[in-house]
Formats: sequence, C-alpha cells, structure tokens
Amino acid sequence: MFSGLFNYDNPVWRFIGKFFDILILNILWMVCSIPVFTIGASTTAVYYVTLKLVRDEEGSTVKAFFKSFRENFKQATAIWLILLTTGIIIAGDIYFFIRIQNVSASVRMVMLAIFSGFGLIWCGISLFVFPLQCRFYNPVKKTLFNAFFMSIRHFLQTIGILVIDLAIPALAFFVLPMLQPLLFLFGFPLLAFINSFMFVGIFDKYMPKPTEEDVSESGV
Repeated sequence: MFSGLFNYDNPVWRFIGKFFDILILNILWMVCSIPVFTIGASTTAVYYVTLKLVRDEEGSTVKAFFKSFRENFKQATAIWLILLTTGIIIAGDIYFFIRIQNVSASVRMVMLAIFSGFGLIWCGISLFVFPLQCRFYNPVKKTLFNAFFMSIRHFLQTIGILVIDLAIPALAFFVLPMLQPLLFLFGFPLLAFINSFMFVGIFDKYMPKPTEEDVSESGV
C-alpha cells in the first residue's frame, strides 16, 4: 500500500505536482509581466503550459514557459497592445456616457448598450486569443478573427469561462477571505489551468483528424 502511495505515477502525487507547476507558473508570469508590454507573451506562455498539464503531457514547466515566451513574443505582444488600446477606448467610452449629463437619457442608454456590446466582444476575444496563439500558428489578424469566431460559436463555454474567471476572485475577496492566500499563491495561472479544460475540448474540434493511413503507419 505504501509503495503505491509514494509512487510518483500515483494520481494524488500527479495532482499535487500540477499545483506545484501552477505555483511556479505564477512566479514566472508575474516576473515576466513586470514590463507590462510583455503581458501578452507571458500569458500565452502560461496557457502553453496549462494546456500541456491538462493533456498530461510530460516536460519541464520552466523550459516550456520560456520556449513559448520566445516563440510567441512578437505576435503575442502585438495582440496584447491591440487589446490594451481597444480596451482603454471602450472603457473610456462607457465611462463617458455614464458620466455625461447634457444628452437625453435615451441616447445615453443606446450608446451604453452599444459600447457594452463591444465590451462583451472584447472580453470574448481576450479569453480565446492567447490560448489560440500558443496552440495554432496564424498571423495576428487571423488569430484575432479566430478568437472572435470561436467565442461566438462556443458561446456557452465563453460564458462559463468568463463566470469562472470572475467568480473565483469574487468568492475569495467578498465571501471566503481565507481563500485569498491561495489566490495570491497560484494567481492567474490557476484560472488558466481551469480554463484549459474547456479550451482543450474546444480546440480538439479544430485539429485535423488522423487518416486511416496515419493510423496504420502508427501501428507498424
């Protein structure tokens, strides 16, 4: 019994090992995000590792993180700067129409509805774009379009991911304060790891299916 308990292939140890990987990822993500403009590359690298963790793929967490960070740096940085700029514009417009007083209430409500809609689209794209960047090779424009397309096509999963990403911090800060140390310890990579269970199921639908020839060759 004890030999099985201390076997590193034991599901309990594998589960503990994944949380240790998430702890390491949180440190790497925070350090590599300090310059701010590198947040896109570090977020892409986190998803590269968490998608591998969900698939039970072996490998060094640190090496995998920096491999993705280097390979995706240019595109992920461009995507992040685009999202940051558009996010500031949308948030600024929403704030403007909330605060403005010299327009009719109906006009203000219409404009708030329009920019809130843009905000939801922005959120959907932001949720998908970095996992897509680390999983599929496409130009920036195509990656952004695919993120928009998938967030709409998989609307229920998009809402589910968004609810999880908002509910866990809200739960820690407003309902169960004892969870705050865990949230600070594991940080964003914990959310990315949970999200990755959904992303794996979504992305598998877009992967090419193995042909009979591929299957026969793999069996040789």
